[in-house]
Amino acid sequence: MSTHDQLLQWALCLVELGWKVFPLLPGTKVPALHGHRTCPGTGICENGHRKPEQRASGDPDRVRRCWSIAPYNIGLATWPSDLVAIDLDLPKLVGVQGGRGIGGGQSGAEVFATRARREGAVVPATYTVTTPSGGTHLYFRAPAGVELRSTQGELGPLIDTRARTGYVVAPGSITPEGAYELYDDTEPADLPGWLVQALTPRPSTAISAPREIAPVKASAYVSAALRDEAERVAAAKPGKQNAALYGAALALGRLVAGGAVSDAQVRAVLHQAMSRLSDVRPHDPWTPAAIDATISSGFRASADRPRYLGTRAGRGVAV
Repeated sequence: MSTHDQLLQWALCLVELGWKVFPLLPGTKVPALHGHRTCPGTGICENGHRKPEQRASGDPDRVRRCWSIAPYNIGLATWPSDLVAIDLDLPKLVGVQGGRGIGGGQSGAEVFATRARREGAVVPATYTVTTPSGGTHLYFRAPAGVELRSTQGELGPLIDTRARTGYVVAPGSITPEGAYELYDDTEPADLPGWLVQALTPRPSTAISAPREIAPVKASAYVSAALRDEAERVAAAKPGKQNAALYGAALALGRLVAGGAVSDAQVRAVLHQAMSRLSDVRPHDPWTPAAIDATISSGFRASADRPRYLGTRAGRGVAV
């Protein structure tokens, strides 16, 4: 099979997984689609220029037509594909121009594993691609209803992320330095709660300011909040359950931080909600310890954004 055919087959394989792809110039990591300066302002860009990842497609026929033109490398748009990619690089070798290797410090993978241990977690098995530089791309399933940031070095040296914006070079792609190769075809794991926390945008001061609620309504407000979040968690589908639990802990954690409800009460409500899940994946059972770990992660993320209910001397207080 020719390289051209192999690239087409890889693009079609990724589309079959439900992911969105677009062409990169042959042998490069550069999009083959027009950029902002050369945008014609027509077609899909009629109402404004759309970035390559916004023009990515999951249509097999469209992919076949595109890749019939040239042996394009493959760009994988993360957010349209409901994915978050973690790019773990290797440090540059001192004195070797353009080279990379283990020397010169910890690798991105080692830094990432250390960060996970600090969070009381392990890096789960997930879809993994090796890069020509010797690094790795870890693909995770993005949580529903949460917009996550793309980052560069924020999680640690040699660690980049591609989430709401950006793309990764997909397996099958070939550059002069080597190929992007599939290392582990495990189904993408749910993005761990600590990563959801780290990549969630911090709201502005205006948005995150405590919202005052009259004391007479506070008790009803707390009850409604507990009920609504519990129902949302109990209705979560497989693959979205951890994200739903984390989101509930994040929202209710603000009330815990403000003293409106106790830590123990929220945990009891969320544990009960998790027990109502209709279809827990057999290979990933929800143990009490796993549930508590996710809840604790949400509480930590919301600790500095307390929601106070009621007023006293002009200041929000818990009731």
